[in-house]
Amino acid sequence: MAAMTEYQHVTAETTVYRDGTIKLHGPEGFEGMRKAGRLAAEILDALPPLVKPGVTTEEIDRVVREMTLDAGAVPATLGYRGYTHSCCISINHVVCHGIPSPKTLKEGDIVNIDVTPLLDGWHGDSSRMYIAGEAPLKARRLVEVTYECLMIGIAQAKPGARLGDIGAAIQAHAEAHRYGVVRDFCGHGLGRLFHDAPEVVHAARAGTGPELRAGMFMTIEPMINLGKPAVKLLSDGWTAVTRDKSLSAQFEHSIGITDDGCEIFTLSPKGLDKPPYV
Repeated sequence: MAAMTEYQHVTAETTVYRDGTIKLHGPEGFEGMRKAGRLAAEILDALPPLVKPGVTTEEIDRVVREMTLDAGAVPATLGYRGYTHSCCISINHVVCHGIPSPKTLKEGDIVNIDVTPLLDGWHGDSSRMYIAGEAPLKARRLVEVTYECLMIGIAQAKPGARLGDIGAAIQAHAEAHRYGVVRDFCGHGLGRLFHDAPEVVHAARAGTGPELRAGMFMTIEPMINLGKPAVKLLSDGWTAVTRDKSLSAQFEHSIGITDDGCEIFTLSPKGLDKPPYV
């Protein structure tokens, strides 16, 4: 028999732990997440001019770090489990957690940049795809469909729905285009904790999983492969790549379940939620 899902109502005074409970937040939590999410979006908004052939990923990481600190926040990834950078930058067949380096971007690269500023105790977690120069049609189409998967999943996020409804919708759309949905990584609860319950899987059966309730905060962040879903972890312990070396794309928003749907905390103030960013 499946274990019962436990929910915990939290306030500004509550000490939160990663204890398996799904946290339910009130107005002060929503306000904190709006500010953190907006900062994440503003950082991502500033990056399109940098994502071009010849620019190093460590230069992009430097800009992310400076923008985060200048806004009075800190990059949540900096020092997280020994990670030494301010964002993750994943190129082409890298699925997630690509490490910034002196490597330069090349013409046609598709690039995911994932940022999480920690502002006043709240995590704003978001990622977008960028294209360096001109990419082949198959790469651009993968990016487009991955964004569609994100928004289709978000459309399922409302009170009374089940967590599996999100993954089922994403999986159906991706597989209709013969793409693979990564199973090894998923979205997650967040708020004052960077990673918390529940796990938000992107391939699931509708009607399964915990009930969505007002006050839940989570990320939805589908990773979609041009080929098969399988991934492998490189020896650095962070970088995940497609096993078949096919291209991979990802978009991520942080959301909060409201009384009648959900609020996206990380929408671009400039309308730059997906490429082309012109």
